[in-house]
Formats: sequence, C-alpha cells, structure tokens
Amino acid sequence: QNFKKGDGGLEYKIVKDAGAEKAKAGDLLSVDMIVKSDRKDSLLQSTYDIGLPQIVNIAPDSIPGLYAGDYNSMFKFLGEGDSAVFRLNLDTMAAKSGQPKPEFADKFVTFTIKVRKHFKKGNLTDSALYAQIDTYFKGEIEGLKKAEEGKLANYISDKKLEPKKTASGLQYVIAQEGKGNKPAVGDTVVVNYTGTLVSGTVFDTNNADVAKKNNKFNPMRQYEPIRFRVGHDPVIQGWTEGLQLLTKGSKATLLVPSNLGYGERGGGAIPPYAPLVFDVELVDIIPGPKTPATPVDSAAIKK
Repeated sequence: QNFKKGDGGLEYKIVKDAGAEKAKAGDLLSVDMIVKSDRKDSLLQSTYDIGLPQIVNIAPDSIPGLYAGDYNSMFKFLGEGDSAVFRLNLDTMAAKSGQPKPEFADKFVTFTIKVRKHFKKGNLTDSALYAQIDTYFKGEIEGLKKAEEGKLANYISDKKLEPKKTASGLQYVIAQEGKGNKPAVGDTVVVNYTGTLVSGTVFDTNNADVAKKNNKFNPMRQYEPIRFRVGHDPVIQGWTEGLQLLTKGSKATLLVPSNLGYGERGGGAIPPYAPLVFDVELVDIIPGPKTPATPVDSAAIKK
C-alpha cells in the first residue's frame, strides 16, 4: 500500500531516506535484498540467508535492453543508509525487452532493499573502485568468521539440543538408534538427508516433499537415497566422520562447523564460515574392501 507510481510501471515506497547522495551510473551499492513474487510461497531470494550483502552495479541507461522503470532504475532512488520497497512490472518488462514474462510470478516482483554502503565511481579507475569492493568484502567475511561459533551455539540453545561433541568439533544428536555395525572406511553408505543453514534455510535435500515445500524442487533430479564410499568419495569431512558414528537405520542431526564443511570459501547457497545442520538417516551399509582412505576436498559434497 501507499506505493508511488514511477516510469515503466515501476512502483516504489521509500521506507527510509538517510539524505545521502543517490547512486548513479558507474556506482556500486552494497545492499541487503529480499525478492518475492506475487504468488503464494513467494520468496525467491534473500541475502539475509547467506549473511552477505549483494553488490549491485548501476549501469548507464544507454545500454541496450534497459528502460525507465527496470531493475537498474530502482537503485537510482537510493543512497547509503536508505531503504525502500519496489514492485517491478513484468508486463512492462516483457514488452520493453522482447523477452517472455518469467513463470515464477504473475504481474509483479517485489524487492525490499536496504543499502549498506555506496561506492562512488567519480574519477576512480575501475581497478581502484573494485579494490574498495575487495577490501570491503574481506571485512564482511571476517565478520562471518567471528560470528560462526555464536551462531551454532544459538541454534543449539534455540532448538534445546543436547549434542555430543567429538574431538574435531563435530556435534551430533541421535534421534533414533539403529542396529548392527557402524560403517567403516571403505564401506558404501546409503543416506537420506536434508541440509540447512542455522537460519533454517534448506540448501539441499534428497526428499522431494521437503524440496517442494522449500522451493528447491528440481523436476530433472531423482529424489532417492544417495550412496558414497566412506573415505573415498568426495563429501565434506563432517559427513565422513558423522556417518561412522551411526548404525544402520539410525536417524541423527549432524551439527557441522565450517572447518568440517565448506570452510572459508563456502559454495553456492552456503556462505563462507557457515555452520551447517544435516538431518540424516543411514538407510543401509554395504560392506566394502578396507583400503586406505583417499584424500578428498572437504569443500565438495556429493549431490
């Protein structure tokens, strides 16, 4: 409600005007942004899930395909400290761009934006401008590193968990005890799983219902238990260690610190220094030859 009308069908509502200089072509903005469609279960993207801002490059209007009221236009309303809500008209976008209207919305996509920092091009060379961005992001990532331990502790407290902890820092809670032996290096394990950030955001699962509920469903994927050979196939260290703690049929939650997961690099929807939560079920154990483990990249996980 109370949206103002702009060019090209763009609607906008300025939530906060900090009075700073507004962005213009050549500038970059560091923003927190939530993107939703006008349909039920409409969240499309949120930088808050990752914990890192998005860098937006303000392009000149002269670039082919851009028009008044498009995505690029939104950010010219904003400067450092500002926040606003925009509704991008998809009918106008399709007419102006000549591209079909996206299938994930009916008429509008809504952007809720808060500007953290404004990087002004001015007379700076591109290399000098992007050096500022690089320094800025190193600081943001260092902040994630410092916050990791607290995030995991808060998650455990909020969920009222009482995990056991191994020497490596892996924590785990067994919800259902299985029977028989535990897998060893060289065995093949068959696993159901759902992986989330401590925010609760699902980033991967082999459960089709969970994938659909969290807008992660891929119709090209086969949703079935995954298999990997312990100590040989490339999964994160937290899985290699954690699944060896379980017997066949066990269900457990693995609380994986980043040094046993995707580390300082992160990957895809997983930010740097992200503690991860995996709900796993050890469906089966297939005995294998007990050969020495193969070194694996802990930042790679078999999908």
